[in-house]
Amino acid sequence: METVPLWKVVAMLTEVSSQRPLPREAAFALQHAEAALKTEPKVAAAIYEDLKKLPFLTDYLSTKAADMVPQAPEDVWLLLPKDRLPLDETQVQAVLDVVTKNL
Repeated sequence: METVPLWKVVAMLTEVSSQRPLPREAAFALQHAEAALKTEPKVAAAIYEDLKKLPFLTDYLSTKAADMVPQAPEDVWLLLPKDRLPLDETQVQAVLDVVTKNL
């Protein structure tokens, strides 16, 4: 199963809403996704594409990081699975550098 990032949800629903009125549930989904998205969809997409290039991050974690836009090392640790993917400080900094570069 593929994880759908918030920026893709916003982009898809915005495109559909420009063509026709959204059903009530879809309008609520768009509203929720826009509120939860921490940056513009194009910026989140760029962050995602750059994070996918980091060999130590899975696609799922790249998606979560692009949606959450971590700003501090603690934010990166919150994204990791409960068993704590063992990232060292240089890897955490690499994630933060990608986010900062794209903001």
